[in-house]
Amino acid sequence: MNKKMKIALGVVAASLVMSSALPTSAQAAFSNPKNPKLYIGYQGPLTGDNKQTGIDEIAGVQFALSLYNAAHPGYQIGLKEIDDQGSGTGAGVVAPGTAKDKSIVAIVGPAFSGASVASFPYYRAAHLPMISPSATKVTLTDPTVKSDFGGPYFHRLPSKDDKQGPSLAHLAIKGVTAPAVYVVNDQSSYGVGLDGYVQKALAASAGVTVVGKDSVDGTNTTLDFSPVISKITAGKANVVIYSGYYAQAAGFVKQLRNAGYKGIFASGDGTYDPGFITDAGTAAEGARLTASSAVFQDAGKAITDKFTKLIGTAPGTYATEDYDATNIILSCITAGSHTRDKIQDCINKGSFKGLMGNAISFDANGDVAGTGFINSFLVKGGIIVSTGQIK
Repeated sequence: MNKKMKIALGVVAASLVMSSALPTSAQAAFSNPKNPKLYIGYQGPLTGDNKQTGIDEIAGVQFALSLYNAAHPGYQIGLKEIDDQGSGTGAGVVAPGTAKDKSIVAIVGPAFSGASVASFPYYRAAHLPMISPSATKVTLTDPTVKSDFGGPYFHRLPSKDDKQGPSLAHLAIKGVTAPAVYVVNDQSSYGVGLDGYVQKALAASAGVTVVGKDSVDGTNTTLDFSPVISKITAGKANVVIYSGYYAQAAGFVKQLRNAGYKGIFASGDGTYDPGFITDAGTAAEGARLTASSAVFQDAGKAITDKFTKLIGTAPGTYATEDYDATNIILSCITAGSHTRDKIQDCINKGSFKGLMGNAISFDANGDVAGTGFINSFLVKGGIIVSTGQIK
Protein backbone atom coordinates (compact mmCIF):
# COMPACT_ATOMS: atom_id res chain seq x y z
CA MET A 1 0.00 0.00 0.00
CA ASN A 2 1.44 3.38 -0.91
CA LYS A 3 1.87 6.14 1.65
CA LYS A 4 -1.02 8.29 0.40
CA MET A 5 -3.39 5.34 0.74
CA LYS A 6 -2.11 4.61 4.24
CA ILE A 7 -2.66 8.22 5.24
CA ALA A 8 -6.17 8.35 3.85
CA LEU A 9 -7.32 5.10 5.43
CA GLY A 10 -5.63 5.80 8.74
CA VAL A 11 -7.14 9.25 9.01
CA VAL A 12 -10.64 8.06 8.17
CA ALA A 13 -10.40 5.52 10.95
CA ALA A 14 -8.96 7.95 13.47
CA SER A 15 -10.83 11.17 12.75
CA LEU A 16 -12.82 12.66 15.60
CA VAL A 17 -12.15 9.78 17.99
CA MET A 18 -12.13 10.83 21.61
CA SER A 19 -8.64 10.65 23.15
CA SER A 20 -7.66 7.42 21.40
CA ALA A 21 -4.09 8.45 20.55
CA LEU A 22 -2.97 9.07 24.11
CA PRO A 23 -1.22 6.74 26.51
CA THR A 24 -3.58 4.86 28.83
CA SER A 25 -2.63 6.98 31.85
CA ALA A 26 -3.47 10.17 29.98
CA GLN A 27 -6.79 8.77 28.78
CA ALA A 28 -7.75 7.94 32.34
CA ALA A 29 -6.64 11.28 33.74
CA PHE A 30 -8.34 13.57 31.21
CA SER A 31 -11.89 14.39 32.23
CA ASN A 32 -14.03 14.74 29.10
CA PRO A 33 -17.72 15.46 29.78
CA LYS A 34 -20.25 12.84 28.76
CA ASN A 35 -22.76 15.17 27.12
CA PRO A 36 -21.16 18.52 26.29
CA LYS A 37 -22.99 20.87 23.95
CA LEU A 38 -19.86 22.56 22.66
CA TYR A 39 -16.59 21.02 21.52
CA ILE A 40 -13.13 22.33 20.77
CA GLY A 41 -11.29 20.34 18.12
CA TYR A 42 -7.58 19.60 18.15
CA GLN A 43 -6.10 19.00 14.69
CA GLY A 44 -2.66 17.52 14.22
CA PRO A 45 -0.74 14.27 13.68
CA LEU A 46 -2.10 11.78 16.21
CA THR A 47 -0.97 8.77 14.18
CA GLY A 48 1.75 8.34 11.59
CA ASP A 49 5.45 9.11 11.51
CA ASN A 50 5.24 12.43 13.38
CA LYS A 51 2.54 11.48 15.88
CA GLN A 52 4.58 12.40 18.95
CA THR A 53 4.12 16.08 18.10
CA GLY A 54 0.35 15.67 18.13
CA ILE A 55 0.38 13.61 21.31
CA ASP A 56 2.41 16.29 23.09
CA GLU A 57 0.21 19.06 21.73
CA ILE A 58 -3.17 17.57 22.53
CA ALA A 59 -2.03 17.03 26.10
CA GLY A 60 -1.79 20.81 26.47
CA VAL A 61 -5.35 21.15 25.18
CA GLN A 62 -6.57 18.47 27.57
CA PHE A 63 -4.89 20.10 30.54
CA ALA A 64 -6.56 23.44 29.82
CA LEU A 65 -9.94 21.74 29.38
CA SER A 66 -9.55 19.70 32.57
CA LEU A 67 -8.92 22.84 34.63
CA TYR A 68 -11.71 24.74 32.93
CA ASN A 69 -14.38 22.05 33.26
CA ALA A 70 -13.54 21.59 36.93
CA ALA A 71 -13.96 25.33 37.53
CA HIS A 72 -17.01 25.85 35.25
CA PRO A 73 -19.52 23.04 35.84
CA GLY A 74 -22.15 25.03 33.96
CA TYR A 75 -20.24 24.89 30.68
CA GLN A 76 -18.45 21.53 30.33
CA ILE A 77 -16.61 21.82 27.02
CA GLY A 78 -15.72 18.64 25.14
CA LEU A 79 -12.76 17.74 22.95
CA LYS A 80 -12.76 16.11 19.52
CA GLU A 81 -9.57 14.82 17.93
CA ILE A 82 -8.94 15.55 14.26
CA ASP A 83 -6.09 13.36 13.12
CA ASP A 84 -4.57 14.68 9.88
CA GLN A 85 -1.26 12.80 10.31
CA GLY A 86 0.51 16.11 9.74
CA SER A 87 -0.08 16.06 5.99
CA GLY A 88 -2.11 17.90 3.40
CA THR A 89 -3.46 14.58 2.17
CA GLY A 90 -4.67 13.65 5.64
CA ALA A 91 -6.15 17.09 6.23
CA GLY A 92 -8.05 16.85 2.97
CA VAL A 93 -9.77 13.73 4.33
CA VAL A 94 -10.76 15.01 7.78
CA ALA A 95 -11.38 18.71 7.18
CA PRO A 96 -14.69 18.40 5.25
CA GLY A 97 -16.34 16.39 8.03
CA THR A 98 -14.93 18.65 10.70
CA ALA A 99 -16.28 21.72 8.96
CA LYS A 100 -19.77 20.15 8.87
CA ASP A 101 -19.73 19.14 12.55
CA LYS A 102 -21.53 22.12 14.07
CA SER A 103 -20.74 21.02 17.63
CA ILE A 104 -17.09 21.99 16.99
CA VAL A 105 -16.99 25.74 17.58
CA ALA A 106 -13.22 26.27 17.20
CA ILE A 107 -10.02 24.38 16.48
CA VAL A 108 -6.65 24.34 18.18
CA GLY A 109 -4.54 23.75 15.09
CA PRO A 110 -3.85 22.67 12.47
CA ALA A 111 -0.41 21.85 13.83
CA PHE A 112 1.48 21.64 10.51
CA SER A 113 1.66 24.13 7.67
CA GLY A 114 0.79 21.81 4.79
CA ALA A 115 -2.20 20.45 6.67
CA SER A 116 -3.28 24.01 7.39
CA VAL A 117 -3.30 24.98 3.71
CA ALA A 118 -5.33 21.88 2.81
CA SER A 119 -7.87 22.61 5.56
CA PHE A 120 -8.41 26.32 4.89
CA PRO A 121 -11.00 26.10 2.07
CA TYR A 122 -13.33 24.00 4.22
CA TYR A 123 -12.90 25.98 7.43
CA ARG A 124 -13.21 29.38 5.78
CA ALA A 125 -16.46 28.30 4.12
CA ALA A 126 -17.76 27.02 7.46
CA HIS A 127 -16.58 30.11 9.42
CA LEU A 128 -14.59 27.82 11.74
CA PRO A 129 -11.97 29.74 13.76
CA MET A 130 -8.51 28.21 14.19
CA ILE A 131 -5.58 28.98 16.49
CA SER A 132 -2.46 27.04 15.53
CA PRO A 133 0.19 26.33 18.17
CA SER A 134 2.92 25.45 15.70
CA ALA A 135 2.28 26.18 11.98
CA THR A 136 4.99 28.63 10.92
CA LYS A 137 4.94 28.96 7.12
CA VAL A 138 4.98 32.67 6.31
CA THR A 139 2.28 32.65 3.62
CA LEU A 140 -0.39 31.20 5.92
CA THR A 141 -1.01 34.77 7.08
CA ASP A 142 -0.08 36.57 3.86
CA PRO A 143 -3.23 37.78 2.05
CA THR A 144 -1.26 38.34 -1.17
CA VAL A 145 -0.69 34.56 -1.48
CA LYS A 146 -4.27 33.46 -1.89
CA SER A 147 -3.45 29.76 -2.29
CA ASP A 148 -1.98 29.61 1.24
CA PHE A 149 -3.78 32.37 3.14
CA GLY A 150 -6.02 31.18 5.98
CA GLY A 151 -7.57 34.51 6.90
CA PRO A 152 -9.73 35.68 8.38
CA TYR A 153 -10.33 32.47 10.35
CA PHE A 154 -6.74 31.30 10.84
CA HIS A 155 -4.67 32.59 13.78
CA ARG A 156 -1.36 31.34 15.13
CA LEU A 157 0.78 31.80 18.21
CA PRO A 158 4.33 31.04 16.94
CA SER A 159 6.61 33.42 15.08
CA LYS A 160 6.86 32.91 11.33
CA ASP A 161 9.67 31.25 9.40
CA ASP A 162 10.98 34.57 8.12
CA LYS A 163 12.12 35.04 11.73
CA GLN A 164 12.99 31.40 12.44
CA GLY A 165 15.08 30.89 9.28
CA PRO A 166 17.72 33.55 10.09
CA SER A 167 17.75 32.42 13.74
CA LEU A 168 18.35 28.80 12.70
CA ALA A 169 21.13 29.82 10.33
CA HIS A 170 22.90 31.89 12.98
CA LEU A 171 22.52 29.21 15.66
CA ALA A 172 23.89 26.54 13.32
CA ILE A 173 27.10 28.42 12.50
CA LYS A 174 27.65 29.93 15.96
CA GLY A 175 31.20 29.26 17.17
CA VAL A 176 32.17 27.40 14.00
CA THR A 177 35.42 28.47 12.35
CA ALA A 178 34.99 28.99 8.59
CA PRO A 179 31.48 27.49 8.40
CA ALA A 180 31.00 25.23 5.36
CA VAL A 181 27.26 24.60 5.27
CA TYR A 182 25.17 21.99 3.51
CA VAL A 183 21.40 22.59 3.53
CA VAL A 184 18.65 20.01 3.03
CA ASN A 185 14.86 20.37 2.97
CA ASP A 186 12.15 17.71 2.96
CA GLN A 187 10.05 19.11 0.07
CA SER A 188 7.16 19.86 2.44
CA SER A 189 5.33 23.18 2.41
CA TYR A 190 7.00 23.99 5.72
CA GLY A 191 10.47 22.64 4.92
CA VAL A 192 10.88 24.42 1.59
CA GLY A 193 9.77 27.73 3.07
CA LEU A 194 12.05 27.53 6.09
CA ASP A 195 14.99 26.43 3.95
CA GLY A 196 14.57 29.49 1.75
CA TYR A 197 14.94 31.83 4.71
CA VAL A 198 17.90 29.83 6.04
CA GLN A 199 19.70 30.11 2.70
CA LYS A 200 18.99 33.83 2.45
CA ALA A 201 20.47 34.40 5.91
CA LEU A 202 23.54 32.29 5.13
CA ALA A 203 24.15 34.23 1.92
CA ALA A 204 24.21 37.46 3.94
CA SER A 205 26.59 36.08 6.60
CA ALA A 206 30.25 36.97 6.24
CA GLY A 207 32.73 34.08 6.11
CA VAL A 208 30.09 31.44 5.41
CA THR A 209 30.27 29.10 2.43
CA VAL A 210 27.27 27.06 1.32
CA VAL A 211 28.94 23.97 -0.10
CA GLY A 212 25.76 22.28 -1.29
CA LYS A 213 22.01 21.94 -1.10
CA ASP A 214 19.50 19.13 -1.54
CA SER A 215 15.77 18.49 -1.46
CA VAL A 216 14.56 15.03 -0.44
CA ASP A 217 11.24 13.20 -0.16
CA GLY A 218 10.14 13.90 3.41
CA THR A 219 7.37 11.29 3.29
CA ASN A 220 10.04 8.56 3.22
CA THR A 221 11.31 8.22 6.78
CA THR A 222 13.56 5.29 5.82
CA LEU A 223 15.22 7.19 2.98
CA ASP A 224 18.79 6.22 2.09
CA PHE A 225 20.72 9.48 2.54
CA SER A 226 24.02 8.08 1.28
CA PRO A 227 23.99 10.13 -1.97
CA VAL A 228 23.46 13.32 0.06
CA ILE A 229 26.04 12.30 2.66
CA SER A 230 28.60 11.66 -0.09
CA LYS A 231 28.15 15.25 -1.26
CA ILE A 232 28.37 16.52 2.32
CA THR A 233 31.66 14.67 2.73
CA ALA A 234 33.01 15.79 -0.65
CA GLY A 235 32.17 19.41 0.16
CA LYS A 236 33.88 19.11 3.55
CA ALA A 237 30.82 20.52 5.26
CA ASN A 238 31.14 21.17 8.96
CA VAL A 239 27.53 22.32 9.38
CA VAL A 240 24.40 20.55 8.12
CA ILE A 241 21.01 22.30 8.38
CA TYR A 242 17.89 20.22 7.83
CA SER A 243 14.49 21.85 7.26
CA GLY A 244 11.77 19.28 7.83
CA TYR A 245 10.12 17.08 10.44
CA TYR A 246 11.63 14.97 13.19
CA ALA A 247 10.84 11.46 11.91
CA GLN A 248 13.06 11.89 8.85
CA ALA A 249 15.54 14.15 10.65
CA ALA A 250 16.23 11.26 13.03
CA GLY A 251 17.09 8.88 10.21
CA PHE A 252 19.24 11.51 8.52
CA VAL A 253 21.33 12.32 11.57
CA LYS A 254 21.82 8.61 12.36
CA GLN A 255 23.15 7.98 8.88
CA LEU A 256 25.33 11.08 9.07
CA ARG A 257 26.95 10.02 12.34
CA ASN A 258 27.35 6.41 11.20
CA ALA A 259 29.20 7.75 8.14
CA GLY A 260 31.66 9.55 10.40
CA TYR A 261 30.34 13.10 10.18
CA LYS A 262 31.58 15.06 13.22
CA GLY A 263 30.17 18.51 12.49
CA ILE A 264 27.09 20.44 13.59
CA PHE A 265 23.60 19.15 12.84
CA ALA A 266 20.91 21.81 13.16
CA SER A 267 17.19 21.88 12.45
CA GLY A 268 14.07 23.94 13.06
CA ASP A 269 10.88 23.48 15.03
CA GLY A 270 9.78 20.52 12.92
CA THR A 271 12.52 18.55 14.66
CA TYR A 272 11.86 20.09 18.08
CA ASP A 273 10.24 17.00 19.55
CA PRO A 274 11.32 14.20 21.92
CA GLY A 275 10.47 11.78 19.13
CA PHE A 276 13.62 12.98 17.37
CA ILE A 277 15.74 11.65 20.22
CA THR A 278 13.68 8.48 20.58
CA ASP A 279 14.20 7.66 16.91
CA ALA A 280 17.79 8.89 16.53
CA GLY A 281 19.21 7.68 19.84
CA THR A 282 22.73 8.88 20.64
CA ALA A 283 23.10 10.29 17.12
CA ALA A 284 20.82 13.15 18.20
CA GLU A 285 23.30 14.28 20.85
CA GLY A 286 24.56 17.80 20.23
CA ALA A 287 21.86 18.70 17.70
CA ARG A 288 20.98 22.40 17.68
CA LEU A 289 17.28 23.20 17.33
CA THR A 290 15.09 26.28 17.09
CA ALA A 291 11.42 26.82 17.87
CA SER A 292 9.04 29.65 18.61
CA SER A 293 7.90 27.85 21.73
CA ALA A 294 8.04 28.64 25.44
CA VAL A 295 8.99 25.77 27.75
CA PHE A 296 5.95 24.93 29.90
CA GLN A 297 8.11 24.02 32.89
CA ASP A 298 9.35 27.61 33.03
CA ALA A 299 5.88 28.58 34.30
CA GLY A 300 6.75 26.97 37.63
CA LYS A 301 6.80 23.71 39.52
CA ALA A 302 3.25 23.91 40.84
CA ILE A 303 1.49 24.08 37.48
CA THR A 304 3.95 21.60 35.94
CA ASP A 305 3.21 19.10 38.70
CA LYS A 306 -0.52 19.64 38.25
CA PHE A 307 -0.17 18.99 34.51
CA THR A 308 1.71 15.76 35.15
CA LYS A 309 -0.84 14.60 37.72
CA LEU A 310 -3.90 15.34 35.59
CA ILE A 311 -2.56 14.19 32.21
CA GLY A 312 -0.29 11.39 33.35
CA THR A 313 2.79 12.70 31.56
CA ALA A 314 5.06 15.74 31.83
CA PRO A 315 4.41 18.70 29.52
CA GLY A 316 5.99 18.15 26.10
CA THR A 317 6.75 20.32 23.10
CA TYR A 318 4.25 23.10 22.34
CA ALA A 319 2.28 22.35 25.51
CA THR A 320 2.44 26.07 26.35
CA GLU A 321 1.06 27.17 23.00
CA ASP A 322 -1.72 24.56 23.03
CA TYR A 323 -2.66 25.53 26.58
CA ASP A 324 -2.77 29.20 25.60
CA ALA A 325 -4.73 28.59 22.38
CA THR A 326 -7.32 26.52 24.26
CA ASN A 327 -7.68 29.12 26.98
CA ILE A 328 -8.22 31.89 24.44
CA ILE A 329 -11.15 29.95 22.99
CA LEU A 330 -12.46 29.09 26.45
CA SER A 331 -12.33 32.72 27.58
CA CYS A 332 -14.47 33.65 24.57
CA ILE A 333 -16.99 30.93 25.46
CA THR A 334 -17.13 32.16 29.06
CA ALA A 335 -17.77 35.69 27.81
CA GLY A 336 -20.87 34.45 25.99
CA SER A 337 -19.50 33.56 22.54
CA HIS A 338 -21.03 30.16 21.83
CA THR A 339 -21.07 30.12 18.03
CA ARG A 340 -18.28 29.99 15.49
CA ASP A 341 -18.89 33.54 14.29
CA LYS A 342 -19.02 34.98 17.80
CA ILE A 343 -15.85 33.13 18.85
CA GLN A 344 -14.15 34.36 15.69
CA ASP A 345 -15.12 37.94 16.55
CA CYS A 346 -13.91 37.50 20.12
CA ILE A 347 -10.53 36.11 19.02
CA ASN A 348 -10.04 38.92 16.53
CA LYS A 349 -10.91 41.72 18.92
CA GLY A 350 -9.78 40.31 22.25
CA SER A 351 -6.65 40.75 24.34
CA PHE A 352 -5.55 37.67 26.25
CA LYS A 353 -2.86 36.61 28.71
CA GLY A 354 -0.66 33.57 28.10
CA LEU A 355 0.74 31.06 30.57
CA MET A 356 3.96 33.03 30.84
CA GLY A 357 2.10 36.27 31.56
CA ASN A 358 2.54 37.49 28.01
CA ALA A 359 -0.11 39.62 26.33
CA ILE A 360 -1.67 38.00 23.26
CA SER A 361 -3.71 39.74 20.59
CA PHE A 362 -3.91 39.05 16.88
CA ASP A 363 -3.31 41.38 13.97
CA ALA A 364 -5.59 41.61 10.94
CA ASN A 365 -3.91 38.63 9.23
CA GLY A 366 -3.90 36.28 12.23
CA ASP A 367 -0.37 36.69 13.60
CA VAL A 368 0.30 37.67 17.20
CA ALA A 369 0.87 41.40 17.41
CA GLY A 370 4.48 42.27 18.26
CA THR A 371 7.93 41.13 17.25
CA GLY A 372 7.77 37.49 18.41
CA PHE A 373 10.68 35.33 19.48
CA ILE A 374 12.71 32.24 18.59
CA ASN A 375 14.26 30.06 21.28
CA SER A 376 17.31 27.85 20.89
CA PHE A 377 17.61 24.28 22.14
CA LEU A 378 20.36 21.67 22.44
CA VAL A 379 20.07 17.91 22.66
CA LYS A 380 22.19 17.12 25.69
CA GLY A 381 22.24 13.97 27.78
CA GLY A 382 19.37 12.51 25.81
CA ILE A 383 16.95 15.39 26.37
CA ILE A 384 16.13 18.70 24.69
CA VAL A 385 17.55 21.53 26.80
CA SER A 386 16.54 25.17 26.39
CA THR A 387 19.55 27.42 25.75
CA GLY A 388 17.74 30.73 25.63
CA GLN A 389 16.19 33.19 23.24
CA ILE A 390 18.04 34.00 20.03
CA LYS A 391 18.54 37.73 19.80
